[in-house]
Amino acid sequence: MSSRIAVLGAGSWGTALAAHCAAAGHDVRLWGRNADLIAEIQSRRVNDVYLPDVTIPASVLATTSLEEALTRAEFVVAALPSHGTRAVIRQAAAFVPRQALMVSAIKGLEQDTLLRMSEVIAQELRAARPVAVLSGPSFAAEVARALPTAVCVASVDPVLAEDVQREFRASYLRLYASTDVVGVEIGGALKNIIAIAAGVVEGLGLGQNALAALVTRGLAEITRLACALGGQRETLAGLSGLGDLVLTCTGTLSRNRHVGIELARGRQISEIVAGMKMVAEGVKTTGAALALGRRNGIELPIATQMAEVLSGSRTAAAAVGELMLRPQKTEQESY
Repeated sequence: MSSRIAVLGAGSWGTALAAHCAAAGHDVRLWGRNADLIAEIQSRRVNDVYLPDVTIPASVLATTSLEEALTRAEFVVAALPSHGTRAVIRQAAAFVPRQALMVSAIKGLEQDTLLRMSEVIAQELRAARPVAVLSGPSFAAEVARALPTAVCVASVDPVLAEDVQREFRASYLRLYASTDVVGVEIGGALKNIIAIAAGVVEGLGLGQNALAALVTRGLAEITRLACALGGQRETLAGLSGLGDLVLTCTGTLSRNRHVGIELARGRQISEIVAGMKMVAEGVKTTGAALALGRRNGIELPIATQMAEVLSGSRTAAAAVGELMLRPQKTEQESY
């Protein structure tokens, strides 16, 4: 049985999710603020800016009207840049049907409040129902091409998670349920910072040993913060933690890894970001993660060094040196 699904955000991930839901037989509305982009999607069935070489099903209605996108929606998927989420949801709130199920597909933290994206959405909607979170190792281009992918859907309400599992599944997309919303969101947000560091390792030619060490210690860093905030350690060993971290640190489609590679080459972050069509969430998440760590007494050494590199106050090579010369500790830590 088909559902009406509204997808907010016509970037690569939003477009991929809209195409996926349409292919699964649902009635899909895709909202974006760029009128030219939306017109191209509606007329030519392509999004050449954010998701080239993918044909968008004719059953996807692209629109710049939040009211048109959200009318009678049963599921509302937010696939927005983290820094623009609050403003869009605030505008959308008047049109979101009372019984619609909200799904956040956003990986990041709000810079000023340090809130997770599901918290931002819930605040703006004043929703009685919880917000589900969709996260995991999933490059948009591969989902849009129907390549095998496994992700996690988290909600404090298991029935809501089951609803998303049922409606969003496909022969190539498998969804695992979780009740650990905190762990899933922190894993999805902080892995982007570690991916910048992975790009630095790649750009400096430091080898596979260094990359393996970085990913492993990066996971420990993410887990420390997630557990301090109430997440479960086991969650970070799953799809939304280790799985997403490995993909983003090693995949050639990773925007955050690309940023790290360019930083290692000596380019300034402003120059790198100016040349990118899509948002590298790790750039904005780094400062918020460090502030969250300070608030909770959690040390984040990799994020600390990436913040120095992003600000231009330390070279990429010096940051790696600083990490290698830190006091040695036991590997197993209490969370």
